[in-house]
Amino acid sequence: MIILEKNENYLESYDSVSEEVKYLSNSIIRLKILATLYKCPLNMKDINTITSLSYSSISSNLHNLELKGHVYREHNKYFLSNSTKLEIEQVLKLSNLLDLLDEFFNILDKHLVGMIPNQSVAELYLLGNARLIESDGVDVYRIYKFIEESLDSAEEVKCILPFFYENFNDKLNDLVKNNKPVDVMVPLSLFEVFDEKSKIENLSFFNGEKTFLLIITNELMILGLFKEDGYFDQNRLLTSKNTDSIKWANNLFENFKIENK
Repeated sequence: MIILEKNENYLESYDSVSEEVKYLSNSIIRLKILATLYKCPLNMKDINTITSLSYSSISSNLHNLELKGHVYREHNKYFLSNSTKLEIEQVLKLSNLLDLLDEFFNILDKHLVGMIPNQSVAELYLLGNARLIESDGVDVYRIYKFIEESLDSAEEVKCILPFFYENFNDKLNDLVKNNKPVDVMVPLSLFEVFDEKSKIENLSFFNGEKTFLLIITNELMILGLFKEDGYFDQNRLLTSKNTDSIKWANNLFENFKIENK
């Protein structure tokens, strides 16, 4: 069981990044130049226009990068080497991940994430465009209402449901009735309950109970977690309509399914 504790701990993942990636990223000027070239090859004048860096800074950094084989020059334009492109992708992913973990610290801190497959944890950066939805004192059922509304408008659904909730079940049954694809995984301890009350043909089970809530529709993804005390957090959800986030959620669903065959 993994419990993410403090924001500072996330920086430890930087130690696993190669020395070359560290060299590329430990200078703001160098990183700015590389991020600009990552989009497309440019000459020095274009780099100056886009970055507003001085010609002397651009020239000296490009010279060093060229000596180390990170960039090469053709017809006065600078190109990133293929290996450097991959390293820059690592830097961008790490940066996105750290920003994401900082932004969503409230849902990750003191929550159980140990049931999320390692591959999906490694791809958390794909959630960079997700947003945190929280209940407030005015509408304590905001989270559940949001899920129900999302199911209402769905054309297809995949779910990992760690608990039985009548309203969710009714929404899923309506989708099945309207011939919409529905694929649901539930805890073994609740399989008979779901099997009796739902009309879902694609219903499977997994071992364990305190997992996570995952809902994927054709439009969005929703992720909910259990707190350290073992209770589902009814006050917070991560959700996104971004294609990368939906891709992450679909990968999580498939990875989890494979691990629980």
